[in-house]
Amino acid sequence: MVEKRLGYIRLMRPANVVTSVADVLAGIAISGYYLGSANVIPLILLCISTIGLYSGGIIFNDVFDADLDKIERPERPIPSGLITVKEASVFGAIFFVIGVVAASFCNLSSFILSVLIVIACLTYNKWAKHDQVFGPLNMGLCRGLNLLLGVSILPAQLQAWWFLAIIPILYIASITMISRGEVHGGSKKSLYLAVILYVIVIGSVLMISETKDNLILASLLLLPFAWMIFDPLIKAIQQPVGPRIGKAVKAGVIALILLNAAWASAFGNWQIAILIIILLPLSLWLSKKFAVT
Repeated sequence: MVEKRLGYIRLMRPANVVTSVADVLAGIAISGYYLGSANVIPLILLCISTIGLYSGGIIFNDVFDADLDKIERPERPIPSGLITVKEASVFGAIFFVIGVVAASFCNLSSFILSVLIVIACLTYNKWAKHDQVFGPLNMGLCRGLNLLLGVSILPAQLQAWWFLAIIPILYIASITMISRGEVHGGSKKSLYLAVILYVIVIGSVLMISETKDNLILASLLLLPFAWMIFDPLIKAIQQPVGPRIGKAVKAGVIALILLNAAWASAFGNWQIAILIIILLPLSLWLSKKFAVT
């Protein structure tokens, strides 16, 4: 019984779920929603929503990959026989419902975005995942919409900042692209492309922070972010084998927390930036207990 419960937790990729909360908190910071003078209930609802949406998406990833995982990752809960496809499907559906319902209690814009995230997740898992171009972009779209889910705490701000979703789309697309080499090794071409996309992401945050007169504060968080993503990526370029690529992917996912903290700092919301940073040791600890990829 204990082993099966752990199997359900493994399906959720808990370290990754923490990064999705960081996405939403960054979006909330971008919206200008300050904790000191605001009702925290909408913030809690959106955090619950992203936990449900991300968990549902990652669980259905394993549901749709059940046959492939029997060959490439037989240790996962479904191919190992610990959890059936039906049980995992019900588990994932419950999380999707939690995510959508929590968002609906926030406002209509949040509800619509939550539904779009569910559609994007299922589209990626069922159809787009194995496409060289649309797969990474689709996965990035899930994260971009997740950032906007946070912004939707103040729906009027969506019109002003919707374009910022492009940044997590590019970032996650690059991680998804290089993750294709986790099992059998990857190509240096895709790894070099990831370097370019990472630089674009960092440059974009710096540009926004400069317009907000928060360049120094954002830079203090972008420096450890850059180290965290580039160190394993450079090692993977030197030797593009599965284990090294896996470390680069894992670092890229967890480093999202620092990127999101930089977003909050770029918009001058130090309270939420600190809250996001606190999530980093939690995600790192969980990544040692449960697989990230």
